[in-house]
Amino acid sequence: MKLKLISAAVAAVVAAAPAMADLTFTSLSYRTGPYAANGIPFADGYADYFTLLNERDGGIGGEKVNLLECETGYNTEKGVECYESTKGSDALVYEPLSTGITYQLIPKATADGIAVHSGGYGRTSAKNGAIFRNIFNYPANYWDGASIAIKHLLDLNSGDLKGKKVALVYHNSAYGKEPIRTLEELAKKHGYDLTLLAVDHPGQEQKSQWLQIRRERPDYVLMWGWGVMNQVAIQEAINIRFPMENFIGIWWSGSENDVKPAGDRADGYKALTFHNVGSDFPVFDDIQKYVVGSGKAAGAGDQIGTVLYNRGLYAAMLAAEAAKTAQGIHGTAAISQAQMRDGMENLEITEEKMAALGLPNFGPSFKVTCENHGGDGFGAVTQWDAKAGSWSMITPYMQSDQDVLAPLIAADAEAYAKENNITPGCN
Repeated sequence: MKLKLISAAVAAVVAAAPAMADLTFTSLSYRTGPYAANGIPFADGYADYFTLLNERDGGIGGEKVNLLECETGYNTEKGVECYESTKGSDALVYEPLSTGITYQLIPKATADGIAVHSGGYGRTSAKNGAIFRNIFNYPANYWDGASIAIKHLLDLNSGDLKGKKVALVYHNSAYGKEPIRTLEELAKKHGYDLTLLAVDHPGQEQKSQWLQIRRERPDYVLMWGWGVMNQVAIQEAINIRFPMENFIGIWWSGSENDVKPAGDRADGYKALTFHNVGSDFPVFDDIQKYVVGSGKAAGAGDQIGTVLYNRGLYAAMLAAEAAKTAQGIHGTAAISQAQMRDGMENLEITEEKMAALGLPNFGPSFKVTCENHGGDGFGAVTQWDAKAGSWSMITPYMQSDQDVLAPLIAADAEAYAKENNITPGCN
């Protein structure tokens, strides 16, 4: 019955789509459920960018975009049902917006020859494109994030973390567990003590974890949280008077939703990012004119420029640029699923290209290859200014420790290939 309901919802979207829509993209969104507050702005940004391309440019390469949005509620089973019910629509790429859903789609999408983009989430070792041929996680992954957080701490401590205590507060799921191995390896290299503190879904109960933090007094706390877990953690940190400037979240723990409930006391909290913040970019003027002004915005227009809206817009931009790349490679505007995969594997994002798109200095430059589906591992640190009510980047983009990460990625990818009888190769 669930599958029938989802299929009916998708059919309704298809019926409402433009008649000439020839390039189909999907949005596995969650506007309901425990993580809706974070899922909504991402889905809005993703949808609004494609609407902008349709309204301003006539689509991509002269082909209108048809966006199918399917509600997952951040539920892995529903996410897989969404994939199964929409893959026959010639959808060019899937953006699952969930590490759990991504893990389930890796074998399915690979068998079906459809591309998956899990930018900044999902299985980190999917960066190895010789093994994960249809999975892409550029421009950065969770292991990059863990390394960049430690690099920031090294910068704050004159390059020496020996004897320092670092705690990881993490969502007790595949998502939250992703950085553990990297942080353990980096602890061996840099000499800090690592404490692991799991928080069960959805994250409203954290008293015991923060009592342990108060008792053990780590120098720094890192967080891999999502949704209400982030809000609760920040409040608990305030309750024990943990210094906000020593509390750093991954990029999914650094939105306005996470800090605003705590008011002024969240001032100084930090979070990682792989794209810029705010709305001071030319593309937002076009969104106001062609999308909001025409009454075609996916939401109320009040999320534009927020962290998660920007991330959804950025993901859509990368998908659109991959489609343009595929059109150029194959000499046709009406690209297929297989051709879209080729476009993603040959995508190159330069500062010149981003500036032309109205997004100057918005994200790191990178080039995708068969061997590297994940970009070059650049990220930055942002900090919350409670008085101004805004985030700002306080570091330049810095690259993760490739000497540590590359062997970890190779080993994990090779183990996956062996378990699944995959012969690595690029052609």
